[in-house]
Amino acid sequence: MTDLELPVVVAARRTPITVRGGGLSRLGAEQLAGPVVHQCVVDAEAALGRRTDIGDVVLGNCMGPGGNLGRVAALAAGLDPSVPGMSIDRQCGSGLSAIITAGEAIRAGDDRMRVAGGVESASTAPIRLRAGTPYTRAPFAPSGFPDPEMGPAAEALAQTFGIGRAQQDDFASRSHRRALAAQDRKMFDDEIVSVGGIAHDDGPRENMERLLPRFVPLFSEQSAGTPGTVTAGNSCRICDGAAAVAMVPSSARQGAPGLALVAASTVGCDPALPGIGPVAAVRDALRIANIELARIAAIEIVEAFSAQTLAVLESLGLADHHRIDPRVCADGGALALGHPWGASGAVSVVRLFSRLVRSDAPAGTVGLATAAIGGGMGVAAIFEVVR
Repeated sequence: MTDLELPVVVAARRTPITVRGGGLSRLGAEQLAGPVVHQCVVDAEAALGRRTDIGDVVLGNCMGPGGNLGRVAALAAGLDPSVPGMSIDRQCGSGLSAIITAGEAIRAGDDRMRVAGGVESASTAPIRLRAGTPYTRAPFAPSGFPDPEMGPAAEALAQTFGIGRAQQDDFASRSHRRALAAQDRKMFDDEIVSVGGIAHDDGPRENMERLLPRFVPLFSEQSAGTPGTVTAGNSCRICDGAAAVAMVPSSARQGAPGLALVAASTVGCDPALPGIGPVAAVRDALRIANIELARIAAIEIVEAFSAQTLAVLESLGLADHHRIDPRVCADGGALALGHPWGASGAVSVVRLFSRLVRSDAPAGTVGLATAAIGGGMGVAAIFEVVR
């Protein structure tokens, strides 16, 4: 692989991630995204050693107020009014899809920097009405197609793949333990932008190994009559947060270290089992990049549910009933930190930037970010360290 004319992430930042109704609950989506976009530009220009033109701000979002948050956040970040913005809704893959979309413009020949990522303020999401009745989410599929809620969909995957309660709880406990250890090592400090006086994530939680058995199943009996296995403890928390990266063409990075976006794929899958989408997306991205999964040094998957994540990892050969590949979410994931829907895919890329670029991984080291998407899709992107 070569980084010639590839889009390169030269800066990556995020807000703290806080639970819905928590420390960031009074801030709207643009108030979360604006400071992150601003800091990405500051970091990028420092890394490049020059001011740079910005071609676009592309942000993913699922449940916000509309009004084109990409543009609103660009203005909130203090960027020149000539900088446009665009918003993308690909549900839980929105933040990663925004980064891929921004990279495509650079790959097509635009030499201006892009800022891309995602934001979600679940706390301030507006009430939406259909025929005068409030609803929590829009349909992911039209009438006549399966359209399960994400929790029951995760339970269906657990039943399909034979992933039991103990295995799910163990995986959730792993996420918390690793995130706590990462906090102790201050692994998150350099990626976080303080917002609203909040400078730290409000997860992970202590003593989860002891607490997890106390959670009751959310879906007590399945159609086959077997007890449910998905609980609030082995599911992510709904959260507020934003994350973004700054990208430039490889020919313009002027020696700045970063992550070159070398391949990406977005696929559809059975809407009845939407959480399995990353499997085909990862395989396709690996095919495009012409590399083997064994070469990937760092893997970030959005841990929406233990059951869903384990189904994906087992399908890819990254987990079985006794082990989890240590490359996967080495500093914990969404089960510990939380899941701000539209931002989480971008949080994965920020985490890769910290794990590989900030941690001085050598040039040529490869990372993978992937997410499942409501409605039956998956998205994956492969990045390579350049120095």
